[in-house]
Amino acid sequence: QVQVVASGGGLVQAGGSLRLSCTASGLTSDGYPMGWFRQAPGKEREGVSCISRTGGRTYYADSVKGRFIISRDNAKNTLYLQMSSLKPEDTAMYYCAASLGAVVSTSYCGNFRYWGQGTQVTVSS
Repeated sequence: QVQVVASGGGLVQAGGSLRLSCTASGLTSDGYPMGWFRQAPGKEREGVSCISRTGGRTYYADSVKGRFIISRDNAKNTLYLQMSSLKPEDTAMYYCAASLGAVVSTSYCGNFRYWGQGTQVTVSS
């Protein structure tokens, strides 16, 4: 059974930083693509940042480029998202996703099958 668990959200002032973490278990593979998505109230879910199995390819949404950094520790089956210079428009529920068949390139990430429960990020102005 695959389990994806995200953590690290919270309330932060604009300009502040947060680090999200995500652990995935149950995928019997030597690494797999993973990603972060977010959904704000009344808006569609959007891809924030994704990383390939080995970490050699990453995707960033234009809105977070230069402010967010995605990384992974395959030995710990853990994904991270370091968020800096946070803005009120970054407020959303952030979801972690993982899948053997996901696609990650510099311009696209998607086709994720397994999703975590979400962690709330709120940025106050």
